[in-house]
Amino acid sequence: MAITSANQLELLQTAEAVAREKMIDPGLVVEAMEESLARAAKSRYGAEMDIRVAIDRKTGKATFTRVRTVVADEELENYQAEFTVEQAREYLENPAIGDQFIEEVPPVDMGRIAAQSAKQVILQKVREAERDRQFEDFKDRAGTIINGLVKREEYGNVIVDVGRGEAILRRNEKIGREAYRAGDRIRVYIKDVRREVRGPQIFLSRTAPEFMAELFKMEVPEIYDGIIEIKAVARDPGSRAKIAVISYDSSIDPVGACVGMRGSRVQAVVNELQGEKIDIIPWNEDIPTFLVNALQPAEVSKVVFDEDAERVEVVVPEEQLSLAIGRRGQNVRLASQLTGLDIDIMTEVEESARRQKDFEERTQLFMDTLDLDEFFAQLLVSEGFTNLEEVAYVEKGELLVIDGVDESTAEELQTRAREHLEAEAKAALEQARELGVTDTLIAFEGLTPQMLVALGKDGVKTLEDFATCADWELAGGWTTEKGERVKDDGLLEPFDVSLEEAQDMVMTARIVLGWVDPEDLKADEVETEEEAGA
Repeated sequence: MAITSANQLELLQTAEAVAREKMIDPGLVVEAMEESLARAAKSRYGAEMDIRVAIDRKTGKATFTRVRTVVADEELENYQAEFTVEQAREYLENPAIGDQFIEEVPPVDMGRIAAQSAKQVILQKVREAERDRQFEDFKDRAGTIINGLVKREEYGNVIVDVGRGEAILRRNEKIGREAYRAGDRIRVYIKDVRREVRGPQIFLSRTAPEFMAELFKMEVPEIYDGIIEIKAVARDPGSRAKIAVISYDSSIDPVGACVGMRGSRVQAVVNELQGEKIDIIPWNEDIPTFLVNALQPAEVSKVVFDEDAERVEVVVPEEQLSLAIGRRGQNVRLASQLTGLDIDIMTEVEESARRQKDFEERTQLFMDTLDLDEFFAQLLVSEGFTNLEEVAYVEKGELLVIDGVDESTAEELQTRAREHLEAEAKAALEQARELGVTDTLIAFEGLTPQMLVALGKDGVKTLEDFATCADWELAGGWTTEKGERVKDDGLLEPFDVSLEEAQDMVMTARIVLGWVDPEDLKADEVETEEEAGA
């Protein structure tokens, strides 16, 4: 195949046809042709030569040129594509390093192998251009809903034609046991678009919580306009879901707007999600109130919220327990996902039994440590005293309000409590020394003798050991393993040391040891404040 005047125009016509079919720039196809012709020419003239081909975009004429570049003497490696300044004087006037000498060479006749090679180059370039165009088309559409046509199913994964390319709906992203046949229309959520070696990969989903949110946005104009906002979504795909909404217009009921007239709006979403039942819940900034809403249709008697642990205890009537938990724990699991909290559910009977147990334990504590009879110990517990520290250091007036407690009785109670605490502290300090805890750690402000014992048992015996501890090792925390939150017990957690207090103590220890410069900390704080202000 020779590039002659007879087929010069055919090059442009071919490029136009391919570009139109693949919906890419015709210039990219022409560039691919230029590269393929240059490769064929190199096989004819020599692989080391720098042969270039330029196709005129109007006439289709292909011009073959050989390029030689001027290089320094010591850099000369390729004698076919490079020459020195001295050698270049024969072709160029006043040559300098970097100058090029370009001469036209005769077009080549492309044999069968060269033509096949050229065809492969063109196809490869066209595929790359097609992938780039597809990625550009879809990279900004992640997080939106698209309609597609099912092409085929491979190992449970559905390949979907999305117009200018193919996308994949993995089997774990399908609702329940959905089955599709070639030609079925499907509505899906674009979960992710990634550029990979084999081309852009478009990942679809029908189980993502965002899919439900986008469906509601399509069905409820108030959500699209921003009057109503979807604050959280939790799904058990194909079975049940909870969605929390809030209205920024006091005259519009967010739940009613999402349900629609006679349930028309929510029913449209339910039908798309294969009959998935949807609970629409009003959002509330007050977490206990929001949690009560999230556990609907169960009725809640009481909510106890532990903000530090992000954990909630919910008390429900006995007859509401199964409803609150739901089938296979579905209701409480969705409520937990919706609120982002760990939820413990107990009946009123269980909660009463636990409170009774706590009451008895505190009563026994006061009986044993303060040498009180049961009735008097119960009076202390009933007034809200939970430990010896409260009795020892509380304002005397708070003891005097208890029936039967006068000035001298209050003083005696506080004296007994302080003496017991001092005896405990002395014993704990001796135990800490036996464990090998050093004076530098004992003298560190903020650590009680009981804390020193806990640290010593775990091998933290010097101030240096303490300074290397992480805050969560001291105060405890939560980590997520395999999708479940797991509790990490802290060494000082039994002493109610918060994460912030642990951070302060560790940082103070590092400053005392000279590991950290206080001035650097101040500079970091100023920088953080400036960033927050910006």
